[in-house]
Amino acid sequence: MAKQEKVGINVKKNDNLSEWYQQLVLKAELAEYSPVKGFMVIRPRGYYIWERIQDDLNKRISKKGVDNAYFPLLIPESFFKKEAKHAKGFKPEVAWVANREEERLAIRPTSETIMYDSYSRWIRSWRDLPLRINQWCNVIRWETKATRLFLRTREFLWQEGHCVYETKKGCDKETMGYLEDYEKLCKELLCLPVIKGKKSESEKFAGAYYTLTIESIMPDGKSLQCGTSHNLGQGFAESFGINFLDRNEKKALPWQNSWGISTRLIGALSMVHGDDKGLVLPPKIVKNKVVVVPIIFDKEKEKVLVEAKKIVKSLKKCNAILDDREGYSAGWKFNEWELKGIPIRIEIGPKDLVNKEVILVRRDNGKKEGIKIKDLSKKIDEELNNMQKDLYENAKKLMDEKIVSVGEFKELEKAINDKKVGKTGFCGDVKCESKFDPLNAKVLCIDFKENKCKCVVCGKETNNLAYIGKSY
Repeated sequence: MAKQEKVGINVKKNDNLSEWYQQLVLKAELAEYSPVKGFMVIRPRGYYIWERIQDDLNKRISKKGVDNAYFPLLIPESFFKKEAKHAKGFKPEVAWVANREEERLAIRPTSETIMYDSYSRWIRSWRDLPLRINQWCNVIRWETKATRLFLRTREFLWQEGHCVYETKKGCDKETMGYLEDYEKLCKELLCLPVIKGKKSESEKFAGAYYTLTIESIMPDGKSLQCGTSHNLGQGFAESFGINFLDRNEKKALPWQNSWGISTRLIGALSMVHGDDKGLVLPPKIVKNKVVVVPIIFDKEKEKVLVEAKKIVKSLKKCNAILDDREGYSAGWKFNEWELKGIPIRIEIGPKDLVNKEVILVRRDNGKKEGIKIKDLSKKIDEELNNMQKDLYENAKKLMDEKIVSVGEFKELEKAINDKKVGKTGFCGDVKCESKFDPLNAKVLCIDFKENKCKCVVCGKETNNLAYIGKSY
């Protein structure tokens, strides 16, 4: 047998999460570093997950009447100047391109400005509202921090929805609705638990009236923002000349929102579900849900391979893979497919052939079970459904353990030092918020439900129960 290269990750997840994560993404073939600093190449295994996210969200937002469109990559500098707060918020991250025009052109860090220029021509009457547009695209933000594949890169893929409404009430309702769609997508597709709430004034999107967010707590106790939905108020409409004739034939300003998720979700689910062997992926986002590995001995080789091929053919709906490569041991193959996160492995050898059964192994818990070949298809459906459910429940349990209720600042400090998130009262004052800076922490979000409590900093009575912690 030929010499086989080592398969797997050579650092434990609990020992060095950062190094483990980097090896996971690279060795599981989700992405790799680009020759251009700060950029990444998304490989087919990673991009397939993004396609499933796209499919899921498109179904959800189409029910709300959202249409997909596409807007230009380059944005005139004058468009940014129309909305001062927005421009200020993105100024450090904007990449400019050399051009022969009279003004500079920016590579989009987000598309509000270029889209709202079009909206100013499209909207004339209340009958044109609501206008609901989404686009799937790439954006550039000139990050100066170290690259973390999927989590922090200068270019990333995302969707950005931009809607226009006749009233604040309509805008408020749908701003929350899109956040709830994100929460459901994370739970039902990615098995990713999140907390949701409102961003503080200091943390809200530049130029927004308010910002809503979903946050997932990673194994190291840091929060990863997984999706946001912003009520933009009427400021952008005023800056970009978006107005309409209302039902009384009077000129009025509309309300707007924007909402988005990105390829950061791939990093989140990889970090939350992965283990020391590699990727653990929810079955709904995996192309090849089953791998069949024949256990081959020379004498029974042909018989075992014939049956293995029959099994693969019968599992066409799962895009089953047959790994009949020569020169590699069965154990090496097991390790490789575990690294890449295939949900179910089927083993079949000479003894199994005699008993007309196979060994079924689940990736998430390693459970092995002998299954009659005639019952295999039904059993696989059951195990895939169980795995999808179990992954969410286990992740939810681990996230809940990372959140602790605290009443005093010293307790908050201890929680953060213990790599946890503190759930506590927060009055909303910027001075109090600044006290979290020495802890390298911030207000992740404020719970939607009003809770009578006292601010962990100043002791003032408040209805804001906030999540305080470190973040990516």
